[in-house]
This record gives sequence, C-alpha cells and structure tokens, in this order.
Amino acid sequence: MTIQPGSQLLGPDQRRTAWDRLGKDHFDVIVVGGGVVGAGIALDAATRGLRVALVEARDLASGTSSRSSKMFHGGLRYLEQLEFGLVREALKERELSMARLAPHLVKPLRFLYPLTRRVWERPYVAAGLFLYDTMGGAKSVPGQRHLSRHGALRLAPGLRRNSLIGGIGYYDTVVDDARHTMTVARTAAHYGAVIRTSTQVVGFLREADRVVGVRVRDSEDGRSAEVRGHVVINAAGVWTDEVQALSQQRGRFHVRASKGVHIVVPRDRIVSDAAIILRTATSVLFVIPWGAHWIVGTTDTDWNLDLAHPAATKADIDYLLDRVNQVLVTPLAHDDIDGVYAGLRPLLAGENDDTSKLSREHAVARIAPGLVAIAGGKYTTYRVMAYDAVDEAAQDIPARVSPSITEKVPLLGADGYFALVNQTVQLADEYGLHPYRVKHLLDRYGSLIDEVMALAADRPELRQPITAAPSYLKVEVVYAAAAEGALHLDDVLARRTRISIEYPHRGADCAEEVAELMAGVLGWDEADTGREVRTYLARVDAEIRSQTQPDDASADALRIAAPEPRPEILEPVPVER
Repeated sequence: MTIQPGSQLLGPDQRRTAWDRLGKDHFDVIVVGGGVVGAGIALDAATRGLRVALVEARDLASGTSSRSSKMFHGGLRYLEQLEFGLVREALKERELSMARLAPHLVKPLRFLYPLTRRVWERPYVAAGLFLYDTMGGAKSVPGQRHLSRHGALRLAPGLRRNSLIGGIGYYDTVVDDARHTMTVARTAAHYGAVIRTSTQVVGFLREADRVVGVRVRDSEDGRSAEVRGHVVINAAGVWTDEVQALSQQRGRFHVRASKGVHIVVPRDRIVSDAAIILRTATSVLFVIPWGAHWIVGTTDTDWNLDLAHPAATKADIDYLLDRVNQVLVTPLAHDDIDGVYAGLRPLLAGENDDTSKLSREHAVARIAPGLVAIAGGKYTTYRVMAYDAVDEAAQDIPARVSPSITEKVPLLGADGYFALVNQTVQLADEYGLHPYRVKHLLDRYGSLIDEVMALAADRPELRQPITAAPSYLKVEVVYAAAAEGALHLDDVLARRTRISIEYPHRGADCAEEVAELMAGVLGWDEADTGREVRTYLARVDAEIRSQTQPDDASADALRIAAPEPRPEILEPVPVER
C-alpha cells in the first residue's frame, strides 16, 4: 500500500518523526491546540517561513471545530447588532474560501428567510440584506430575491402556510468543519509545520520571566518531552483558561463556554429546496441540508461541566423539535432523529462584571514574554485570527517575520478542483465508480482524489462501500489512517467521516469493519482492534443515554463515564470561571 508523493502525510511514520523533532528542534512558534484557529496559526506561520510545531491533546478538530452549524457564514445576524466590520470581514473570508482557498470544501447554499410580520419586516430585512450583499455577500453568488407566500412555499413546501406571509432568498455556505480543519493542518504540514496530535501540554518551560517552550506528554503511551521555541501561542479554544493556568501567568481575558446542540434528521422529513433560517425569541434557528440529511440547530446555554464531551439533554432536543415544528407541515419526532451532537463555543468574557461582555469577536494578548493567547471569534474568520496571533507573536521572534500570505495559499485539494469536476465522468470510468461517487470524493478530497484512490489500485475491495455506512468507501478509512492523522476509531467515525451523526446506529453497526480497515495501517493486533470497538460502542451508548436526561448534570455524568480512546490523556486541572 503506497501513496504517491505530492502532499505532506499525517500517518504513522510522520508521527514517529514528529516526536523526535519536538524533542530536538528549536521552533520559532509552538501552537497549542488543533482546532481551526490553531491549525490556521500553524499554516500562517509556516507560510511566513517560520519553524512551527503544533501539538493537540486529542484529535484535530476534536473540540468546537467539529461541532459547529457546518456553515462558513457571512454573519448576517450580526448586522442587527451593528457589527458591520465583523460582517464585512466574514464575507471576505467566505468569498476567499469559496473561490480560491477551499472550493472543494466550502459550498454556496441557498437560504430562505420566511417573513412573519406584515408592513415592517420585509423592508427591514431587505435593508439588512442590501448591506450584506453590498459588503460582499453577492460577489460570486446571487443577491437577495423577494418571494411572495406562494413563491416561498414553492421553494419550501414543507413549511406550514400560516407560518409565513412571504420570504426572502439569499445565499450563504456550508462546510464540513472537521474535514476543513484537518485540511488546514495538513496544508500547514505541507509547508513544513510539525503537526502532532495526541500530544498534551502539561507544563511550560521558563527562563527568568520568559516562556521558552512547553512540556508535552504523549496521550497514547505517556512519554514526555520538552519542546523549545521563541514563542508559544495558546489557541486551545474552550481550554484557554486551563492552558493559561499551567503557565502560572494571569490572563488578559477569560473564556466562557456556551453549549450548542444540533439534531440530524433524514432529508425526506423536511421538503424544501433551500436551507431555512428561523427567528427564535433569543437567536436564530438554522435548518441546513447536509447530504442525505438536514441539520437543525442550535441551542445557546451556559456550560460549566466536562469540556471534552459536552452532552446534549432531552430538554435541548425537545427545544429544537418544538421550535422547528412550529413551522413544519409534518412535525418531527424523536424517532426521526438519526444523529445529535453538542459543541461548545469559546466566548470571550471579561475578568469582572464591569468588563464582562460576551462576544463573537476575537482577542489576542501577549500574556508574558514568549507567550501569546488568542480566543473568541468564529469559524469563518479563523484565517484573520491566525494572522493576528502570529503578528502579535512576532515581537518574540528574533528574525524578521514576513507578512501573512495565507489569502494566496489554497488548501490541499483546491488546486485543479474545478477542472476535475468537469472530468467527473472520465474519472468515474478510470476508478470504476459511479459519477455521483466521484463527485462525493471530489467534494471531500478535491484534487487529492488520485492520492486516495491510489490505495485501492491493488486492492479493488477498498472501492466498495462500508457495509453499514454506504455513503463512504472503505478506501476512505484506510486513507484517514494513512494520511489524515486518524489514530482511533472515534477519529474516523466522528470526524474524518461523519458516520456518527449520519446513521441511526451512530457508527455502532460498522465499528468492527472500520476498525479492521484501520488496523492494517496502524499496526493494531486483535486485542487493540477489540479495545477500539468496545471503547467506541461505550461512547455511543453513553451519548444515547445522556440524551434522555433532563438536565446537564445528569447527562454529563453519563457521558463522562465512557472510557477515553486515548489511554494516557490527563484531565486538566479545573479553573474557576
């Protein structure tokens, strides 16, 4: 089994080499956190010519960056808060990703905004969308389109007639957040960054008042090492305060976790040709097409329990069902739900009541010589956050630091994507697949499709679908372990694919088959494979049971009882929030 050269692989060989380099090399920038912001910082710094290491305690995108609303959105709702700069910035980033940086991953998506109030609502929303379109919302997609009630119902027949008086159509985007984050990290590795997951920061190295590196511990086998560099950037998301506490330095800001829950239902349960955005009493509700499903979300509640595994409750799910059922002809029931996921938003909070202001903007601060922290923000503006963080870190790097160039750096798989889409039929003949399957692969791997399918050149059985999850081919599992940094069954079923939320069995019915495919790449024996399957099944059982609980505390107690796939990971010392 071989992969042709052409991209930096995150596989077993790279993992061994990365550990050696962490202990021996001296880096310009050490990034703590493998979410989209951390991965973006690694890419930004590497493409400026800096020596970069990124360490992540669990998996790439294992926190917030795999549990979003799956939108690279322009921030339409922030117009109402007069956050014009934030909207303009988000629209610029959205356009860059759709057109240049990641067209294989970030896709335009048509939305319907149902109108419910006569006289004032249409001109009010239209004025906001005019600003939105003018700021860049209609640069490469159509601008707003006004619809009568009849026109809106023709677009979304699944809505009750009395739930709207008309509608306005506009465009935003959809993205597989976990795959996008992983691709940002792989692109950083392609430009020389050392990327290592299952590598937990357990302390900081200091010389006098300066931070000069971190102590890390392998979450798989418990080995430890010291990683030295000119500057450490804390990009740990909801763990920002916990990492900050390890440095024994007082932070300039704190992070407050807000839980967002989404449910996933089959596509035929809601009849609509467009995504739908609905107003609620406190926020908005998105109904977003996701392959053969709809994603409905989100909630917004404080969370003060386990940060690694936030749990959805029956109350969260009931809230979403209640809100969406207010507008649907055919109401959704609990039995319609194929998947549920909960994520935590890292919102900025001040150090006291006077300065406390939760925000979707981000903040960067130099906590001490050699230590920078970044928090807040939103997925869409990860690239802006990244170059702000590297700019702040530059004062601790002795050499001259070049300006950011990531707006000119396509992610792996982007180059050649549009041409390959036009060659879908020819590629289908070459690979012996149906054209729809090739389109699916192109929208996940872009121009890396040849690299993926090369693994099946001498193993035609890998071109077959996973038996209990036929949306994915077996070769995708092998590639995830060989090239995408997947170390555990959970990494593949929950992030490299989205089987854990797209099938009613949540991945349980294919866990053994997927584990056996991974075993050949990762060197698992029969005992390792069995342990991976048992651990994953325990996770699924814990999540399903937690989703029947009435409150956060009882749901959390059930969820955290499931075993961790990374046997040597340490729970961070909790900090007062």
